[in-house]
Amino acid sequence: MTEEFEVLHRVAREYCDVIEAVGEQEQGWLKKVVKILPRLHAAISAILEMEQSGGKPVEANLEKRFSLFSKLHQLLGDKDAYWMEYDLGNEECRSGSLADDLTDIYCELKQGLHMLENENADPDTVLLNWREGYKIHWGRHLLDAERHLYELSSRGNL
Repeated sequence: MTEEFEVLHRVAREYCDVIEAVGEQEQGWLKKVVKILPRLHAAISAILEMEQSGGKPVEANLEKRFSLFSKLHQLLGDKDAYWMEYDLGNEECRSGSLADDLTDIYCELKQGLHMLENENADPDTVLLNWREGYKIHWGRHLLDAERHLYELSSRGNL
């Protein structure tokens, strides 16, 4: 494994640990997420510079995903929904969801972490899955979450 992969692996584990501990820890979990997401973004960006292709889509466990989404949605309350560029002006038309963003990032990263726990796991496969997943799915969630958390933070609303 490369140094870049080790960094991504470490940050992915840290991110998943914070999300898994939501509800069991102090109110500051969202501030921890604010600090981790840019590090996650930097780590995956370093990986994107490597010339590799492949990977396969991650199969989602929809029941677990919905359970985590529901928990985060409830905890975030009015901090969850945000405006997307194509939303209408009505308050109920906000289509972005921080809970959805954090859940999708978690599910993609956690799948790779599960694979790495297997003694026969191929780190290259995990790396390729994370890279391709970022490009086609969770990368947009990462950007949207960072943008929304920036807005909340700049208004002192974390």
